[in-house]
Amino acid sequence: MRAVKNLLVLYTGGTIGMLETPEGLAPAGGFEARMREHFAHMTDAPQLRWTLQELDPLLDSANMQQHNWLAMRDAIVAAVEVAGHDGVLVLHGTDSMAYSAAALSFLLLGLPVPVLLTGSMLPAGAADSDAWGNLCGALRQFEQGLEDGVQLFFHGQLLHGSRATKLRSEAFDAFVALPRHRDSERAGAIPAELGYKHPRQPVNLAVVPVFPGLQASHLQALLGSGVQGLLLECYGSGTGPSDDQALLDVLSAARQRGVMLAAISQCPEGSVVFDTYAAGNRLRGAGLVSGGGMTREAALAKMVALLGAGLDVDTAERWFALDLCGERA
Repeated sequence: MRAVKNLLVLYTGGTIGMLETPEGLAPAGGFEARMREHFAHMTDAPQLRWTLQELDPLLDSANMQQHNWLAMRDAIVAAVEVAGHDGVLVLHGTDSMAYSAAALSFLLLGLPVPVLLTGSMLPAGAADSDAWGNLCGALRQFEQGLEDGVQLFFHGQLLHGSRATKLRSEAFDAFVALPRHRDSERAGAIPAELGYKHPRQPVNLAVVPVFPGLQASHLQALLGSGVQGLLLECYGSGTGPSDDQALLDVLSAARQRGVMLAAISQCPEGSVVFDTYAAGNRLRGAGLVSGGGMTREAALAKMVALLGAGLDVDTAERWFALDLCGERA
C-alpha cells in the first residue's frame, strides 16, 4: 500500500455530477470546476494532486453498456502507462456501479495501481447530498494508501470491486460486499491474454433467473438468438427444474454448439454446489459450470472478460472456475 501522488479522476457521469433539466436530472460536464470550487472553500480539503478527464459521452449509469466498460479500461490503461498516473478514481452512477466495479476488476488484472469507484445518491449541490462526503472520502483513501486492484468506496465503506452489490435504492448506505466463503482454488500466474494489456471485445450474454414456470421454449428462443454465454440464476445451492427433460436438452444442445453456460445462486448469501442435490447434478450434466458464490455482477463481468479475450469455451470454463481476483473468496 502506498499513498497516491498523481491521481486521475475519470468522470463517467452519474448522479454525482447531474444537473436539473426540463426532463429531470441528467449528466452534465464541467464537474472539474465544481470540484475545485468546492475544495477551495474547505478548510480540510484533500491535498493530493489530481487531474480530471471526462468520458465521452457522459452517462446516466442506467445506460451503461459493455463498450463503455471497454472505454473506461482503455482510458485507465492510458492514464497509467502513458500519462504516468499512479491511481485512478472513477466517478460513476450508482445504478450499475457494482457491475462496472466487477468488470474493471477483471479487465484490469495485473494493473500496478489502485482503482477506486465512487458516486452518490444525490447530486453534488443538492440539499443534504452525500456527493461531497463520498468524493472527499474516496480521495482520502488515496492519500492514506490503497492496495492495487479495483475497489468501491461508498458511505464510508471500502468494498472489494468484485464482491460489491447495490442492496438499497434510496438509502445512502446503498452498497454492501456480500459475504462468501472461499469456494475455489486461487489462480496462479495470470496469462497475458487475461491481463490488463490485452484488449477485449464485447460479448453477447444473457442472464436468466430460474422461476416456477420457466419453459424450454423460453430458453430456446434466447439461446437461439446468438448469445455466446448464458448466466442462469438458480435456486439455493444450484438447483432448477431438473425433471424437465426438454429444458435440459435445450441447455445441452447450446453447450454442444459452443455457448458458455454458468450457474450462480439467487440467494444473496450462499454458493452453487451441484453435488448437494440430484437436481443440481442434472444441471451440471447439461453443461453448466458452477459460479460458486460469485455475485451476479462478478459472474457476468467475468464471462465478458474471458469470452471477450477470445478464449474458447473449454478454456473460459477452466478460468471461470478459478478465483482470479478475490471474486470467489
